[in-house]
Amino acid sequence: MADPTAITQTLTDIAAGADRHDWARVRGAFTETVTTDYSSLWGGDSVLQPADELVAGWAAFLPGFDVTHHMVTNHTITETTDSTAKAEADFTATHRIDDALWVLGGRYSYDLEKTNSRWRVSSLTMVALWETGDRALVAQAGERAAAAK
Repeated sequence: MADPTAITQTLTDIAAGADRHDWARVRGAFTETVTTDYSSLWGGDSVLQPADELVAGWAAFLPGFDVTHHMVTNHTITETTDSTAKAEADFTATHRIDDALWVLGGRYSYDLEKTNSRWRVSSLTMVALWETGDRALVAQAGERAAAAK
């Protein structure tokens, strides 16, 4: 049986690591390749890519916000075997530049694999349920992060 605490810690490492810009912590939570699906927010299709590329992409724009806070809660493990698991969680993601906010709420679905005695996410699907504020802050954060390099 899977250890729920270990699975929840992996999911926490993604959100808390991103907010703290601890990219090694974030990267450690993923398998070598990962499928992400943000189509409910941005359109398009799911993407299979090396986890290093995913994390580098996040590192290229998240530091451009003054602050982010990804609150991930209501973790529910829906399936487990000795080496695989499925989980869900609700989230609220707050992004701030100066006094401007973009806040997004929704649900994540995760597929996990146990590798080297650690649970890692192999697939992440985000379902956006609501948002408020200025989504254009994402582009502004990318520009600010690029200018800071």
